[in-house]
Amino acid sequence: MQIRRVIRRPEVLERTGLSASTIYKLERRGEFPAHFMLTPRCAAWDEAEVNAWIEARRAAPAKLDASLRKSALGRWEGRAAV
Repeated sequence: MQIRRVIRRPEVLERTGLSASTIYKLERRGEFPAHFMLTPRCAAWDEAEVNAWIEARRAAPAKLDASLRKSALGRWEGRAAV
């Protein structure tokens, strides 16, 4: 049986170069490996799944979602003004 290593959020952020909010947003959209809870306050990711995601991104870079860009006025184009 192969032992699978888990990694915590700081290591996920370091490996991907993404922010925590981006990681969780990608997770909700099903575009990043889901975390699981080791304890009620301790989230972790499967290291092999995160590594596979990084390799997949290298092979096929992400497409730009223009709706997430800021407009010249500083408001998010894809969202209603608050």
